[in-house]
Amino acid sequence: MSARERILAKLRASEKFGERVEPDVASWFAGHRRVESGAEKAARFRHCIELAHAEVYNVNRGSWLQKLWEVLAAKEITRLLVSPGTEHGQRAMSGLADNDIECRGYDQAIEQWKDEMFHQTPASLTTARAAIAETGTLVLWPDADEPRLMSLVPPVHIVLLDASKIYNTFYEAMQQEGWKDSLPTNALLISGPSKTADIQVTLAYGAHGPKELIVLLLGEEA
Repeated sequence: MSARERILAKLRASEKFGERVEPDVASWFAGHRRVESGAEKAARFRHCIELAHAEVYNVNRGSWLQKLWEVLAAKEITRLLVSPGTEHGQRAMSGLADNDIECRGYDQAIEQWKDEMFHQTPASLTTARAAIAETGTLVLWPDADEPRLMSLVPPVHIVLLDASKIYNTFYEAMQQEGWKDSLPTNALLISGPSKTADIQVTLAYGAHGPKELIVLLLGEEA
């Protein structure tokens, strides 16, 4: 009997013991992490993502634009890529114009302005769909308004995150957000600025994407 035949024989024999029982993933995760308040999850998320060299600022719905301007001014950034098709993008375009910040909209195909995107766009502003407290991870769902390149190309990536959308674990985020019912073409999980240790086993930031990640944590939970 060949090795293949032996393996198949074992598999057929195991079927005689009835249907295989699926693992109870929900029960495992239920005991994996204690129930936390929104403020506790926000604090744990912030702690974890700051360990990965991200900057986090607690803001509210009335102050996030002011904090965004302060961050840009401190870093001497005068150009910001935003999405004109979103509420926060429109607010940034109208609110920053009086503060000497030029807001560029992602409103055409990348082939038409590739050089400007890659060489003249120092920062971008996007939103996060959700976040994971356990690992300090942002969940981005790129779409036509905020394409994937907005979070991958500019050296500084600024993310507006609703603190009420922070979940304990990746499993909880998938369940609560209904991932099984609809998924985007791309789902991005971001835990800090881009980094690599391929070169001389030395951790370097900004090798394959943004050198800086800044999170504006929005809401009472923050």
